[in-house]
Amino acid sequence: MSEIHTGAVSKERHGARPRYRAELNWLLAVLPGFPLLLLVLRLWYLSRQDMATMLLLVQYINPLGMVGALFITLSWTIPAAILVVRMLGGILLVSVPGHAGTSYLAVAALRMPGWVVAVAAMIAAFTWQLQLLPLLALLVVAILGLTAAQSVQGERVLMFWITIGVPVVVGVLVWIFVWPGIVQAVNGGEWSTAALLALPPLFGPVLTGPVPAKWARMATYWPAIGAAFALPFVVGVVFLRAPVLPDSAVEVGAEGKAITVVRGQLISVDDNSTTMLEADGEVEFIPNGEVRSRTLCPDTAPPSYSGVTVRGWPVEASALRWIAPTRAVTEVDPRCLGRPLDPS
Repeated sequence: MSEIHTGAVSKERHGARPRYRAELNWLLAVLPGFPLLLLVLRLWYLSRQDMATMLLLVQYINPLGMVGALFITLSWTIPAAILVVRMLGGILLVSVPGHAGTSYLAVAALRMPGWVVAVAAMIAAFTWQLQLLPLLALLVVAILGLTAAQSVQGERVLMFWITIGVPVVVGVLVWIFVWPGIVQAVNGGEWSTAALLALPPLFGPVLTGPVPAKWARMATYWPAIGAAFALPFVVGVVFLRAPVLPDSAVEVGAEGKAITVVRGQLISVDDNSTTMLEADGEVEFIPNGEVRSRTLCPDTAPPSYSGVTVRGWPVEASALRWIAPTRAVTEVDPRCLGRPLDPS
């Protein structure tokens, strides 16, 4: 029997769970295969389910490029998982501290270093969309309050300030910052955006303290299980739309024939031909002697689904996208629109 004390929380385990190590081994065996599965599904999706096209893409696509696209596309998921596990595990720890040793969720929260949570919060602040930042503030405030409840005993004034005062102050500051966006979203009928901006500060004081012991597992396990089942599907849908090949336009014109433009994704260029993957999944091999010119078609600005802004900051944009330098596209190359440079 082992026992761990951390402030007001003690964890006691009466013997090892019989299947604990076996379950952990299965998890460690399956987890590395998930990114590989995503990469294979991305190529299968890009090839329009054609095996020959997929094998051609495997031959030419650089795995490092796909891994980079996977990392950039899914950079928001790791902080989300860390913060949610820490918050739900913290609620379980302060609600039923005597039984925390039998819960994976509570053990993960108990053993999670504070610097991991801090780094996850910093990454989320830069990679999450603006409309999700009030939710991030809620998670951070809840984790701080739950950590204080685990470690501070007998200080009622301090506990009241940390679990009630700080969430209220942070919620008011968040409301002051996002209020123009809330008004704009309500006036435009964007109720989901208004809810994401306005509702999270309301729950700050609620999530910093214990819940009744008989409801603790239901209040923590079911959200964790739901998020665990939903996350792979969300990640898959997002990654299947991530670009892994450069979007290009190639002018093609044989001697004495009209010039045409081939639009698609550039697979490779060798000594004999230029290989393009068109939008409908067809692969076209263009002899290099017929290639008149090539150009990269820059990514257009991501569509604004709501048009709501908060102090000039689009709610669908992350801080990293908002403050980082971007390439200004002042004029669209006609080849990217399917037209040759010289129509004559």
